[in-house]
Amino acid sequence: MKTPIGLRALIDDGVIDEVMRPLKSGKEASVYVVRAGDEIRCAKVYKDLTQRSFQQRVQYQEGRKVRGSREARAIGKASKYGRKQQEDAWKNTEVDALYQLVDAGVRVPQPFGYFHGVLVMELVTDADGFAAPRLGEVELAPDVAREYHAFLVRQVVRMLCIGLIHGDLSQYNVLVAPEGPVIIDLPQVVSAAGNNAARAMLQRDVNNLTACLGRFAPELLETYYAEEMWALFETGELRPDSVLTGDYTPDERDIDLDAIRHAINDAREEALIRQQGREAAAEMD
Repeated sequence: MKTPIGLRALIDDGVIDEVMRPLKSGKEASVYVVRAGDEIRCAKVYKDLTQRSFQQRVQYQEGRKVRGSREARAIGKASKYGRKQQEDAWKNTEVDALYQLVDAGVRVPQPFGYFHGVLVMELVTDADGFAAPRLGEVELAPDVAREYHAFLVRQVVRMLCIGLIHGDLSQYNVLVAPEGPVIIDLPQVVSAAGNNAARAMLQRDVNNLTACLGRFAPELLETYYAEEMWALFETGELRPDSVLTGDYTPDERDIDLDAIRHAINDAREEALIRQQGREAAAEMD
């Protein structure tokens, strides 16, 4: 295929040798299957986002560290330079998070580097070597659904232990590899300690996974893992191997029920919009 503009510099620099085919395209990035020597990988080319999308990301950026005082001032003033710095920081966030999560033992695609605004990483495949399906695209036996749920809850715990929350975790951001689920798409990752919406986002992430896998194992719908792990996190007692039961009796005086309802409704609306987008794309093909 013809080499996309965003990948030409990587070929010129010898980072990759060939662009084999497009894998997927979304509002924030296009992903391609590429060859680097004898290895087949994927390359994520980030797009410059529109003003509307930029504004939607404000809630995720709260609490993120800015690398320099000049950049911080420019971002605060929303100058052209500041917007560019914020765009760069948004793109770098996923790269930084991937390396941190790999070190923490979270199952995410192995990153191989960030070059000219392009993230090169592991291509997650199925047993036949094709691109792995999303969690929402597979049918599961009840015991497998329970196994996947337990595994993903443990991944969320590992993330929270290093102060990170995915922020947009759902059946669309989890791939199913032969060895189990792989979490993807992390540019919106949230600081657990620095973002006022962190708790609601954690609950939304876990609720999304539970709702998906609860279709195959309905008893999962009665669990409260997000609340349980957040309570441990707040007291500094959460560990990667912390024993969780899914049982939790909340103190309703400390819960912002409206915020939780809004978070759940937002997740449902986002899922519906994505589904409609895929259907529209399929009709155009």
